[in-house]
Amino acid sequence: MITVSKEDYLKAILEAESEGESVISARLADWLKVSAPAVTMAVRRLKKDGLVRVQTDGHVRLTAAGRKIARKLTLRHHLIERMLSELFGMEWWKVHDEAERLEHAVSPDFEANLLAKLGKSGACPHGNLSEMESPASRRHRGLLLLADATPGVAYAVSGIYERDRRLLEFLEARGIRPGARLRLLERNYDQTLALSTVAGQVSLGRAAAERVWVSPTDHRPTR
Repeated sequence: MITVSKEDYLKAILEAESEGESVISARLADWLKVSAPAVTMAVRRLKKDGLVRVQTDGHVRLTAAGRKIARKLTLRHHLIERMLSELFGMEWWKVHDEAERLEHAVSPDFEANLLAKLGKSGACPHGNLSEMESPASRRHRGLLLLADATPGVAYAVSGIYERDRRLLEFLEARGIRPGARLRLLERNYDQTLALSTVAGQVSLGRAAAERVWVSPTDHRPTR
């Protein structure tokens, strides 16, 4: 039987993989805000069920069966986020936490109706696709991290890491949201970025800039 807890672990592993993270027990404990012993027991159960495999170096990998369940839950989460934003007008930085609470309560019929209403191809309010992408996949599409942007070039925000509510509120207050235009003015000695956004001139540290994917809207640095 696939419990809510097992679904959460499988989705967290898939999400960590998509962010390019090394999936180890300590990382899962941090992502899911649970104790290390709880993760050890959960991974043991998932391995017994044939949903994950644990490599000799401790890295946790999804099996085909585990990946199928994780992708299904990820799609459901994606649809609920879009429902909250597109149909109910909820602020983009609030929908992830709300979808986390609702995703296990949605029936297959309701999910099918959402899919028919919204379609599968649209991006969520954070700019992310329903099929989780790796950093390499995003770069293949011409995206780059804001942390790697070129001074003097204008960019559009494509996607933002969505699991950190405080980060999302922080970015929103600085005019950095999906679809927003910005220009990197200067890269400072301490690696903070000086940006021009709809909120004016703002400063952003590297840790936050590494959570924002952008695409250039022009390629010529301004002098």
